[in-house]
Amino acid sequence: MGKSTATKQAVVVFGALAFGWLAIELAFKPFLDKFRAAIDKSDPTRDPDDVVPPADSDADADAGSPQIAHQ
Repeated sequence: MGKSTATKQAVVVFGALAFGWLAIELAFKPFLDKFRAAIDKSDPTRDPDDVVPPADSDADADAGSPQIAHQ
């Protein structure tokens, strides 16, 4: 008799989790669609942490000096 109670409890918990997941999917559908579209069109070979050196020739001369913003 204890086994059927545990099985019923597991089914209820699984149903509640499934219902919660569906509710979140429906509530945040516009945001999730944008997020998934952005992931689909992203470039997996590009690492955003890679530092790309600047293209101008003055960057080599100023490599060791601190940068000061001009106002």
